Amino acid sequence: MRLEPIAAPSWQRRLMPPALALLATFAIAALLAQIAGGEPLSIFGLILTGAFGSKFALLETLNRATPLIFTGLAIAVAFRAKLWNIGAEAQLYAGAVITVVLGTGALSLPAPLLLPLLGLAAMVAGAALLLGPALLKTRLGVDEVVTTLLFNFIFLLFVSYLLEGPLKDPMGMGWPKSPRLSPEARLPRVVDGLRLHWGFALALISAVAIWVINTRTTLGYEMRAVGQNAEAARFAGIPVTRVILKTALLSGGLAGLAGYSEVAGLKGALTLDLSPGFGYTGIVVAMLALLHPLGVVFAALFVAAIFVGADSMSRAAGVPSYLADIMLASALLLMVLAILLSKFRLRRD
Repeated sequence: MRLEPIAAPSWQRRLMPPALALLATFAIAALLAQIAGGEPLSIFGLILTGAFGSKFALLETLNRATPLIFTGLAIAVAFRAKLWNIGAEAQLYAGAVITVVLGTGALSLPAPLLLPLLGLAAMVAGAALLLGPALLKTRLGVDEVVTTLLFNFIFLLFVSYLLEGPLKDPMGMGWPKSPRLSPEARLPRVVDGLRLHWGFALALISAVAIWVINTRTTLGYEMRAVGQNAEAARFAGIPVTRVILKTALLSGGLAGLAGYSEVAGLKGALTLDLSPGFGYTGIVVAMLALLHPLGVVFAALFVAAIFVGADSMSRAAGVPSYLADIMLASALLLMVLAILLSKFRLRRD
């Protein structure tokens, strides 16, 4: 048996395997819910109600989806060009660190000037963190999976040092946290009294912008060409190294915006638990979206709904909320298999 590439997959061939992967994910979750002592349809109903059953629940789901949109876009952009960025977690923290450094009094500007400047600085910080692994890949052939993954641990230790040293809040009663941002550096709330902030709107704008770049610009065409066949792209005159570096800057910048939105929009200060794995979950989001930037928005909402709804379901039904983690892990593995089956067919030798 061998895998044979399909020259021009039909739309049925492209859509059916991912759809079956999602159905299989829910089937696995239903089986595990049954084993845990719950009734599957009731469990899924509780998850749905917990994520969308009230105004508060809906806004919390949108709030949780905001950083996932940014990290999902970062991964989708990089993977499209076959740049395997596993370091979105570190790039998120890089954006958060520079936001805190500049937003706690280093810059005395009104909010209309300070907020865009902080966002730009966060993008630069995230982009700079991915530029190193991209240069190592293009100049020395170093595997970016290893370098970007290790950067996650290195940078998290660096953040821990900062919170115990230069960035530690003297009024924090010994807790490892930074001082709070100035009021001018905070993203306003969409709804007064609730936590949803205008970072969600920025995430939607970013998704549309990446879609435009992918479909309407030379850079988007070059990224797709390099991702499909780098040697053929180089033979056609496309500057492969330059495209990879541009992709790295764009991908890292998007992940940096996730850190900016979490600090300026939600937390107001930097802590070591700022991200519960948004950078890694962004990989799941991007794969569920089949690397499509607009699909990332819906995939992020799906993932956020599972997490928010699972917390509510666990309290109501007594089924562990780890069911959400199993669902996402299953979805990722099955979606990778689905993508493979949509592009290749099995042939018997």
